[in-house]
Amino acid sequence: MSQMNRRRALQLLAALGTTGLVAGCGTDDEDEPAAAGSPIKIGLVAPESGSGKTIGEDIVNGFELYLATHGQRLGGHPVTLVKADEGDNAKTGQAAVNDLLKQGVLALTGVVNPTVMSGIRDIVEQARVPLIGSNASPVSLQSVVYIWRTSYVLDEPGRALGAYLKQRLPASSRVVTIAPEGSLDVVQGFRQGFGVDDPRIAGEPVWTDPTADPGEGTYAPDIRQALSRRPTAIFCHFSGTAAIQFIKQLRRHRPAYTGPIYAPGFLTEGNVLNEVRGVLLDKEDRLLPGPIQTVSNYSADLNNNANRIFASAYRKTFNVSPSTYAMASYDAAQVLDGAIRIAGANPTPQQVNLALGKVGQIDSPRGVWQFNQPRTPQQRWYLRTVQFDGRLLSNVMLNEIATLG
Repeated sequence: MSQMNRRRALQLLAALGTTGLVAGCGTDDEDEPAAAGSPIKIGLVAPESGSGKTIGEDIVNGFELYLATHGQRLGGHPVTLVKADEGDNAKTGQAAVNDLLKQGVLALTGVVNPTVMSGIRDIVEQARVPLIGSNASPVSLQSVVYIWRTSYVLDEPGRALGAYLKQRLPASSRVVTIAPEGSLDVVQGFRQGFGVDDPRIAGEPVWTDPTADPGEGTYAPDIRQALSRRPTAIFCHFSGTAAIQFIKQLRRHRPAYTGPIYAPGFLTEGNVLNEVRGVLLDKEDRLLPGPIQTVSNYSADLNNNANRIFASAYRKTFNVSPSTYAMASYDAAQVLDGAIRIAGANPTPQQVNLALGKVGQIDSPRGVWQFNQPRTPQQRWYLRTVQFDGRLLSNVMLNEIATLG
């Protein structure tokens, strides 16, 4: 097994039981013996360095976990997973996709950066090879035939959270938006959900430096500008290293601001909470005032059978809780499993693409979902809050707040 450490995968299967995993996560045909299909190649595009590396690792982990717990097969066919480095811009992403297409992959998956997704659109459509994107999904990516996404459209987290807060924030509230330049989809989604003309929105967004690797003072001037509007709540959009620095730098302005922080789930996803633990807790390890609440299409503590199986397997294999990035990649593998099975014994990329429209409802760790007409998920959105789960600082689900797609 080249993609995942074989010993680790075998230990996982022994600990969890192959039968239970297949019953919880596979397709409707899994009670029948799998046909001995011909070998296939799947191309996975993800960044291997830079600011997107952590998300890329989660995407690889999610896809490999599905393969490891399903006999390294999709639709009955033995799979070779071929990886290519997405890089950090459209040109490097295009080179990665072209390299995978030359190797004769049946389908593509992955892609972290929205700029890369937009940059590879024409290549994928002209090659007529399906891409099941598991993260990047800009609003502008429309009218595509061969690009499907198991994640979300970028304006949806903001729309879900904006509509929720519109009904719950007092009339006297003052909400300031702060986000990096280039986050227009997310911010517009929030303002549309909340109401662009709602008087509780305190002015235009404060746009910050878009760098993915900010320094310890990068956001200080922008935070001061935002706080000068005397907000009672802050909506922001940061992820990875940028999220870590923003939270730390905002917390330095206590007690000037101790109000809530609202954001799409990326703000606290992955290793962010471990890195900012020191500024969220007092000397007795109690949470300081100022809740952080995020909205996501997934929470690792969701109580459904598919998630209990997935989250348990992920923790046993990687020693961390799964992120929404890992879940979406796991689902990309599950979607391909069903589509390739429908396509038959000798699938072509075009047959798989046609079959993707026939997979129907997906029994996912996030809850049941299905593709809508624009080839993105119709799915639920959940409100989470940062609090202790035992001794671990976690994103704990509060409630379901919307269905979008």
